Amino acid sequence: MKLSVRSWLVVASFAVSVVLGVVLARGGAAPAASRRAQRPLIGLSLDTLKEERWQHDRDAFVARAKEDGADILVQAANSDDTRQMQDVQALISRRVGALIIAPHNGAAMARAVALAHDAGIPVISYDRLITGAPVDLYVAFDAVLVGEQQARGLMALLKDKPGTIRLVRIQGAKTDHNSFLVKEGQDKVLAPFVKSGRVKVLLEDWADDWKPENAKKIMNAALTRFGHGLDAVLAANDGTAGGAIQALSEEGLAGKVAVAGQDAELVACQRIAAGTQTLTIYKPVAQEADAAVDAALRMMGGRAVVVRDSIGTGKDAVPAIMLQPIAVTSANLLTTVVKDGYHSYDDVYRGLPAAERPPRP
Repeated sequence: MKLSVRSWLVVASFAVSVVLGVVLARGGAAPAASRRAQRPLIGLSLDTLKEERWQHDRDAFVARAKEDGADILVQAANSDDTRQMQDVQALISRRVGALIIAPHNGAAMARAVALAHDAGIPVISYDRLITGAPVDLYVAFDAVLVGEQQARGLMALLKDKPGTIRLVRIQGAKTDHNSFLVKEGQDKVLAPFVKSGRVKVLLEDWADDWKPENAKKIMNAALTRFGHGLDAVLAANDGTAGGAIQALSEEGLAGKVAVAGQDAELVACQRIAAGTQTLTIYKPVAQEADAAVDAALRMMGGRAVVVRDSIGTGKDAVPAIMLQPIAVTSANLLTTVVKDGYHSYDDVYRGLPAAERPPRP
């Protein structure tokens, strides 16, 4: 029997599009009830563990679940939709009490949500939105704000450059809804600069599967077409930024062209310290994982999850917990990623001679 996995308690209005103080709770008797005397079991389906960023997420999930006396089963699909569906089915068969999915393809995972709901299991869409399905909760850093911070930070760093800023834009995978949200945020900031002629977008393209080698191909195409006549690269994440920087390095342009990414990967922070990357967006993923685990355990225990945001999935609006990212440049590397212990001082500045490193905090 399909169970109701979401109930809403709203003080005045039931309009989901303007959710304020929504209370989300898992309704009805759940299969997890028979396991309440045991340790709670959460299923986590990740798109990939090939990227450093997702390894941080996995570790944060495991640590938080252990701290809360829960177990977590982690599966990684290596960016394969068929495998991710199989992973989800395997987690459902293990009778997890809640399912957290970071999808490779947000649309393809709509079926996974239906299967989980048929089994009475609530689904949390993590970091990337599952579209076309009534997920029970979306937990993520605000992707639109990420794009805004990227573009705003890049424009601030180039404010003294005379004339037109010649820009190349490398977007993420089209299968990832976040790519469109990041682009939306970038567009909000860039639109008036483009309209006034202050910015000219020379080339814009999408990097399939977020792969650095695909970003490098886009960057090579821009260099072939426009030569060295460009000023900045707005890349969807640090992996695609790395691909662009590799192409720039081969032309002797690394450090001469401003490059923005996101995720605060170690190699990106090292590039920022060395001057070949200009900006990244830091998302303290422990906060994100903590919020997802806490929500999962509340749902499994029949307790309310209080949220204040919502997001459209293309079919409906769902409650959301949206966290705030942080723009990082060489000016605040020490007070963000290093201070938080996300990366160590020695790792970030490993490639610099001691005399060129900032004072150790």
